[in-house]
Amino acid sequence: MNRRPPASLPSALPGDGPTTVDALDLYLSRDDLPSETRALLTRARDALQIALEEAAGARQRYDALFNAVPDPVSIIDHDGIVLDLNKAGIAAYRRSRGEIVGRPIHVLNPDLPRDHMAPVVEALERGETYVIEVSNMRADGTRFPVEVHSAGMEYEGRPALVAVARDLSGRRDAELRYRELVEALDQGILVQDAGGHYLFANAAALRIFGIGKGRPLEEELQPQHWRIIDEHGREISASQLPAQRALQWGRTIESTLLGFYHRERRHLSWLSVTSVPHYPAGGDRPRQVLSLFTDVTALKRDSALFDRAQSLAQIGGWEWDTGLDHLYLTDEAQRILGCQPAPATMDGLLDCLRDADRRQLQDAIARALSTGYGIDLELEGVRGSGKSFWVRVIGEAIIGSAHSARLTGTLQDVTDRKHSEESLRQQARTDPLTGLLNRDAILQELDTWLQEDAEHARIAVLYIDLDRFKVVNDVLGHAAGDRLLAAAARRIENVVDIEGLLARFGGDEFLVVCMVHDDDTRPERLADAILAAFGTTFRVDGEDFSITASIGIARAPQDGMGSPQLIQSADVAMYDSKRRGRNGRQAYTPELAEQQLQRLQLETHLRRAVRNDEFHLVYQPQVILADGSLAGAEALIRWRNRSLGEMRPDRFIDHAETTGDIVGIGRWVLKEACRQLRNWRQQGMAIERIAVNVSYRQFLSEDLILSVREALGETGLEGRMLELEFTERVLIEDDTDTQRAFRELRDMGVALSIDDFGEGYSALNYLRRLPITGLKLSQLFVQGIPGNESDVAVCQAVTGIANSLGLGVVAEGIEHETQRDYLVSMGITTGQGFLYAPGLLPTELLQRYPGSLRR
Repeated sequence: MNRRPPASLPSALPGDGPTTVDALDLYLSRDDLPSETRALLTRARDALQIALEEAAGARQRYDALFNAVPDPVSIIDHDGIVLDLNKAGIAAYRRSRGEIVGRPIHVLNPDLPRDHMAPVVEALERGETYVIEVSNMRADGTRFPVEVHSAGMEYEGRPALVAVARDLSGRRDAELRYRELVEALDQGILVQDAGGHYLFANAAALRIFGIGKGRPLEEELQPQHWRIIDEHGREISASQLPAQRALQWGRTIESTLLGFYHRERRHLSWLSVTSVPHYPAGGDRPRQVLSLFTDVTALKRDSALFDRAQSLAQIGGWEWDTGLDHLYLTDEAQRILGCQPAPATMDGLLDCLRDADRRQLQDAIARALSTGYGIDLELEGVRGSGKSFWVRVIGEAIIGSAHSARLTGTLQDVTDRKHSEESLRQQARTDPLTGLLNRDAILQELDTWLQEDAEHARIAVLYIDLDRFKVVNDVLGHAAGDRLLAAAARRIENVVDIEGLLARFGGDEFLVVCMVHDDDTRPERLADAILAAFGTTFRVDGEDFSITASIGIARAPQDGMGSPQLIQSADVAMYDSKRRGRNGRQAYTPELAEQQLQRLQLETHLRRAVRNDEFHLVYQPQVILADGSLAGAEALIRWRNRSLGEMRPDRFIDHAETTGDIVGIGRWVLKEACRQLRNWRQQGMAIERIAVNVSYRQFLSEDLILSVREALGETGLEGRMLELEFTERVLIEDDTDTQRAFRELRDMGVALSIDDFGEGYSALNYLRRLPITGLKLSQLFVQGIPGNESDVAVCQAVTGIANSLGLGVVAEGIEHETQRDYLVSMGITTGQGFLYAPGLLPTELLQRYPGSLRR
C-alpha cells in the first residue's frame, strides 16, 4: 500500500500565535498524518500554547504593574512616537488610547522643540535618567505642569524609553498614594541622601531590620551594630554596600545577596539588595539612593552558603522530630558541640551539656512542647576533647500531629563572649592596682554573708587605713605611692590568707571581712598581725619609709545588721584609733558612735557658720624685735556657736579642710581681714600689712585668685598690703594650677610666705622655683632656743637659707626675752608671740599700739 505524501500545512501569519495554534489543531485532525509527523506537530503545538500562555501572563503582569502606577506613564521610541500609555495617562490627558498611542509626543505637549528627543536619548545612552519639567495638554486644551522622569528600556525588541509624568499640581496627593504603595509592599525600602544619612524607611524595612516603632533610624542602622557579609561569607565594609556603590558609580546595583548579622541581638538575616541612585533635575551626581531589600533567609537555610555564614557568625541550625527522635544539626552546629560522633537524638545533645544545664534544657523543651513558648537559653557543655564551651540555644515548637511535633532553632557559640564577660566580671570586681577585690565586690560579698544567716550572722569587719601615706604619696609622687600601696596590700594579704576576704576599699583604705563563729578572737588576732607586718619599713625608690596602720573593728550583729552600718561602725572605730595616736586597733563601741554624731553636728554647724555670722577674727601683732614697734598683724579666726559654744581653731580647721568648707571660710577671712586693715588705716594707724593663713584646699580650687581680687578691690588696698601664709602642703601639690596661682598673686603684688617652715618635708627646690617672698620660722624650733642645740641649728639653717635667697623671716611663738635676744643676734628682725600679745580684737590692737597712729 502506497503512503500518500503529507499535505501542506495551512498557512498562518508570522507572529500570529493563536492563529498558528488553530492551524496546527486543524492539521492534526487529519487521519492521514504519519505518526512521527503527528508527534512532532503535537509537541510544537503544545510548546507554542505554553509560550502563548506565558506571554499572556507576562503581558497581564506588565499591564497590571503598568496600570497600577498612579502617574501617567508612557512608552516612547527614540523618534518620539508613543508606543503605550497606562490608564493614569488616559485619565490625565482625557483622551482615548487611540488618540495618543502611535502618534508623536507633540499630541501631549505641542510646545516641545523638534529636536527634543536628542538630549533625552543622549542621557539614556550614558546610562542616566532624564528629568525635565514641562506643561502637558489635555484634550480640552487645558494645561497642567508635570515633572517627567525618563529612563531607557527595551520594548518589543527595540530601544525605547519609559516616561513617568508627575502632575505637580497634585503632587501631595500623588506622593501620599506613592507612600501608601511603598508601605504596602512586603519588601523593605530605605532611602539615603548623598552623605549616606537615612531619610526614610517603610514598615517592611523596619520589620526586616528589627527596628521598633519610635526608635531613631540613623542610630539603629549604624555600622557598629551590624556585621555584614557577602555571599561568600566575607565581611564587607560600609563603603562596599550596594547603596554606597550606587551613589559612587551613579548606576543601579541589582540583586546583591548580603548577610546582615546584628551584634546585640545575635541574629543573622539574608537579604537581596537592589540600590537605585536618584538624580536631581539637571544634576549629574545622585542626590539620593533607594535600596530595596528582600528577605531570603528561608531560602538560604540549608545551602552551603548559609553554612559558611553560620560558621563565620558561629551560628548553627538544628531541628528535632519528636516522633522519630531524629535530631538534624547543620555542619556549624556540629562543630559548636564538638561531640564525636555528632548527636543524632535529643539525648545525644543533652549528653554534651553539664548536668545542671542538661536539666534546664529538658525543662525548656517540655515547656515549649506543652505551651508553645520559645526556648532561649545559654548553656555550658563539654566537648569530646574535655574542653568546656558555652552555647546559646534558641528554638520554637512547630506542632504537627498528635504523635509528632518538631522543634527547630539555632545554636550559637558564645564561648568567647562568656569568657570575655567572666574576664570583665573579674576586672569589675578587682582593684587594678593591687589585684584585690574592689569596693563593689567586697560589699556584694559582705551582703551575701549577712543575708545567708541574717539572725545569727557572726561576722567581723576590719577597716584599715594607712597612716601618713598621703604625705609619702605627695612627696614622692603618685607612681611611687601606687607602688607603696601594692606592697602594703601584699603584706596584708599574706596575713589574712584564707581566714577572710580582703579588698582595697578606696585610696589607702583596705577592708577585711571574716567569720568569727569558729574563732572569736580572729578579728583582733588578724589586726595585731597586720600591725606587726607593718613594723618593717617600706623601701620605695631607694628610700625607706615607716608606714603604720590604724584599724577599726566592728562585729555583726551587735555593731550593725547591714553592710553599710557595719562598715560605718568599723570606720568610726578606725578614726578613733587614729585620734589615739595611730598604729593601733580599736573595737567599735556605742560611745564612739556618739563621738561620730558630734562630728556630724560640728560639720552641720560649720557649714552654716559664715551665713549665721558666727566667725570673728583676732589679730596677733607682728613686731620689730629690736624695739617692739608694730610691723603688721596676722589674722586668726575664732568661732562662737550658739549650740557648741566657743570653738578653738584646732577643733574645726582640719575638719573644714576635710569637707572642703575651708574654701568658703577662707573667702570670708580674706575679705574681713582686708576690711579691718582698711578701717585701721582710715583711723590713722600706720600698719602696712595684714597676714592671712590660706589652706591648701583654697589653692586647689579656682576661688582663691578671685577672692583676693575681690577683697583688694572692695577695700581699695594695694596688693603689697596683703600677705598670704600657707603650709608646705601647698608646695607639695606643685601642679600647674598651683604655679599659675602663685604667678597671678605675685603679679597683684601679694606677698607669699611659707608658714611653719621646717615642720614638713621641706624641699629647697620649691624656694628656688616659686615666687615666695618669706618664711615663718616654726614655734616648734623657736621654743627650744637658745638651750636646745638641734633647734638652734635648724633656726640658723633656715635663717641662712632665707638670707641667701633674699627672703624675709618672721619668727613665731616668741614667749621669752631670751628667745627674742637670740633671734635678734641671728639677724631675724620680725617676730610674734605671747611675749608681745596673743590674738587681739581690733580695738584691743589699736589700744595696745597707740604709738602706731600717724601724727
